[in-house]
Amino acid sequence: MSIALPTTALLDLPNVASTIEGLPNLAGCESTVRSVTPNNQSHWLPRTNVRFDQISAGFAIALHMHQPTIPAGFQEALISNLQQMFEHPHDGDNHNAGTFLWCYTRMAEFIPELVNQGCQPKVMLDYSGNLLWGLEQIGQGALDRLKTITTEPTYQPHVEWLGTTWSHAVIPSTPIPDIKLHIQAWQQHFATIFGWSALARVKGFSPPEMHLPNHPDTLYEFVKALLDCGYQWMMVQEHSIETITGQPIANKHIPQRLVARNSAGETVSITILVKTQGSDTKLVGQMQPYYEAKTLTRQTINGISIPPLVTQIGDGENGGVMMNEFPSAFERTWQEAAQNSSVAGMTGSEYLELMADAGCQPTDYPVCQAIGQHLIWQKVDPDSSTPAAVRQAIQDLQQEHPNFHMDGASWTNDLSWVKGYENVLTPMSRLSTLFHQKVTPLVAQHPELTKEARYRQALLYNLLLQTSCFRYWGQGAWTDYAQTIYEQGTAIINQEF
Repeated sequence: MSIALPTTALLDLPNVASTIEGLPNLAGCESTVRSVTPNNQSHWLPRTNVRFDQISAGFAIALHMHQPTIPAGFQEALISNLQQMFEHPHDGDNHNAGTFLWCYTRMAEFIPELVNQGCQPKVMLDYSGNLLWGLEQIGQGALDRLKTITTEPTYQPHVEWLGTTWSHAVIPSTPIPDIKLHIQAWQQHFATIFGWSALARVKGFSPPEMHLPNHPDTLYEFVKALLDCGYQWMMVQEHSIETITGQPIANKHIPQRLVARNSAGETVSITILVKTQGSDTKLVGQMQPYYEAKTLTRQTINGISIPPLVTQIGDGENGGVMMNEFPSAFERTWQEAAQNSSVAGMTGSEYLELMADAGCQPTDYPVCQAIGQHLIWQKVDPDSSTPAAVRQAIQDLQQEHPNFHMDGASWTNDLSWVKGYENVLTPMSRLSTLFHQKVTPLVAQHPELTKEARYRQALLYNLLLQTSCFRYWGQGAWTDYAQTIYEQGTAIINQEF
């Protein structure tokens, strides 16, 4: 059992390089990561300025940032798509490369400016591992600027980082053995860039594309992996969950307790904050959560009066609203909020620590489950569930309800991450199988193997092939990138193992 290190001990942990031999540092520090991440110490509570017992409501925004890694460098070397945009400015919208890079770092401008004005800005940041590595590959000081607001005591209380999968893999179609590898790889890579103390503060998780699995076994393994990796809460999309009786949740502005039951009847649960439906980038870009919070009043949980929280996440760089309208909206909102004593901006962990301080525990929150699961548990007794019974129930439901599926739900429900992408999913499955046949057994026998370059390289290619972009942009160049990664990864594993 891992025991979290006290905060002072985190400062004594050795610094580790974020890249080794040209590869991102994704593995080799597993024991240190385990000692850092199950961190139950309150971080936000001692630093918060929020008068939780006096405000009527709160609001929280998160910015999601991602650029895929692609085999488009010299001799099909791995580079960031952002670098490809800089090198080919006349292709498509590649002329936006400079603006994108600014969007990835501009919080390092906005936060200090507003703090120096006496405002209390708060923001959550969700960066894929691909992007973090890409920013390091490109250089230009991007990561150094982000370190300012991540580690400096004056600005750090205004910024919360959210964990995610390293290679922007959508969970429902990620091979189950790789889910935890993605989570752990992001944790280690983040720590090598920003430090172990920064990793200890990462308590919330942001699933790529807000894609929540609804297959009982996949959801169970996902939530279990999050808990094993020390996460305390997750952000989910409103329409990806339901009550235990299959109804829409009654109150999207208070925390919920997501229960995941697998086909063997085992259960795990995790606290979630609900991202409300709507046009994501427009709502965040125009700071709509603040204006919605102004319309809300205090509520009661288990006899305790608490302020509800409006939570929203959107891409931090895509589209004209985020590129052009967001900077002024962000500044204006925090300047106005500084004069508004009834509404307060918060981060997710800050809100949950304040809730706990007010007397609310996760067991007090309403219980929910992934969308569509109530239909399964109507057919299968949860107390005597078996994998065979659940498989049969799913087959029956697919026959009875044409729209029933176990592909999960995301903020892009008009887009399937599975249908029509067999030429990506099949190689993805094959590479994962090869990795776990040849590499995983060796690691079980020799854990120190994770420190070797050949392991990091094999792991990197396995994770890279699962990047959602290879199934987002349609057939053509992007599926060709996936095939190249598959071929390179297969060759490496077969040659090195």
